[in-house]
Amino acid sequence: MPGPLHRLLPLSLIAALAACDQAPQFTRAEPGEALSGGSATVFKADRNAFSLPSANLAPSRRLDFSVGNSFFRNPWVMAPATTTARDGLGPLFNTNACQNCHIKDGRGHPPEPDALSAASMLVRLSLPAGDEHAAIIERLGVVPEPTYGGQLQDMANPGVAPEGKVRVSYSPQVVKFADGYSVELRRPTLEISQLGYGAMHPDTRFSARIAPPMIGLGLLEAIPEAAILANADPDDSNVDGISGRANRVWDRAQERAVLGRFGWKAGQPTLNQQNAEAFANDMGLTSALVPQDNCSASQSACLAAPNGGDSRPLENVGEAAEPVFNAVSATQVVLQQPASEVSDNILASILFYTRNLGVPARRDVDEPQVIAGKNLFHAAGCQGCHTPQFTTAADAAEPELANQKIRPYSDLLLHDMGEALADNRSEFLASGREWRTPPLWGLGLSEAVNGHTQLLHDGRARNPLEAILWHGGEADAAKQRVLTFSADERAALLAFLNSL
Repeated sequence: MPGPLHRLLPLSLIAALAACDQAPQFTRAEPGEALSGGSATVFKADRNAFSLPSANLAPSRRLDFSVGNSFFRNPWVMAPATTTARDGLGPLFNTNACQNCHIKDGRGHPPEPDALSAASMLVRLSLPAGDEHAAIIERLGVVPEPTYGGQLQDMANPGVAPEGKVRVSYSPQVVKFADGYSVELRRPTLEISQLGYGAMHPDTRFSARIAPPMIGLGLLEAIPEAAILANADPDDSNVDGISGRANRVWDRAQERAVLGRFGWKAGQPTLNQQNAEAFANDMGLTSALVPQDNCSASQSACLAAPNGGDSRPLENVGEAAEPVFNAVSATQVVLQQPASEVSDNILASILFYTRNLGVPARRDVDEPQVIAGKNLFHAAGCQGCHTPQFTTAADAAEPELANQKIRPYSDLLLHDMGEALADNRSEFLASGREWRTPPLWGLGLSEAVNGHTQLLHDGRARNPLEAILWHGGEADAAKQRVLTFSADERAALLAFLNSL
């Protein structure tokens, strides 16, 4: 006899679920399913939903969170400045505050046609790698463009020319479902103009990237490496068409290659390095981990500009200057470095803040339509990459992050997403067609937090349905199943995704 759930569902949904015998059949919410971040889960669903400290963070530690938040939120200024510790911005940069990219700790978006800068979208640059570049690839993961480095900076301090202007244009592409319903996708074309330092190398590869949400990053860092690697299947030994694999990237602190977890291609190993690289590349701010400004040999005004650490104690520099790897010229050089613009204390405050941004609770997990959508999510095979849950390690970096059952809906592995999404730019082991599975937690709150639902690495998808329809490669079979869904089934799938 049909259960109470089936009495509430359209017949088309019941038929679709019955046909998928191998997929899990959920009839109610799982215990604790609403707690996406375990006991760190927060309970806000408004514009501030992504900006709260983990719910289990002790009051005495919330002050540390607030200090980190101030450095994340407030703007930095160019050097020299006598009234603030936040000087040293630039000379070349993309923005003057972390919050400008990760708006309300959420996701960025492509630039509007009249925007002064790309702000919350940046453009990575590199050249194709050959055997002669092995040492560079080991350290940087890419071969930087000789003049403009690994990232285009579209803003600069007075007296220094910005590197260029970034815009995106779109052309339509229509996709039809089996029932005739059509969706118009927008295919992006990246436009770079007003180059400040001459033409780029003709073989330059470009990759537009919007800023991802900041929630739950400490929990992702706390997932045991073995648990991530357990889902890897680089040779597709399961013969399911899904062959997720781990990226191996250079850890600056450990001086060795380790598992990559963060970034659109899992190109960063730790949150601390992710933060330090963002300070350097996005804001032109040096730290002990990334001690050199992002200036190439041909950018003389950039090289001559004041450094914000010039008047500070040499707290982050040894008595003898050590060789550093220049991320623009891709060479190892000895520089007499001033003190870091981002001190060790500030970097630690930012690390604590980014580790402890809480994940919002799911909504409507018991609603029949949401449960039906969850079944369809599994029936389509989406969970093959968007792994629903993990348990964090007992020895996590912060006690609040330890032993938590979390539901990020990501395996943190690389997957071939097909030619339509390819940027043709490799990064460490990631190919030009591979991307790390982005976590889906918080997806349904994007509109509330950021006022838009632009998704994927370059923001081309304007909503979750468009994002699904861009999937290819290893995810093509799942997309083809979704294309058979009826209107009721599409609504149920989206209800589930918006509950995350």
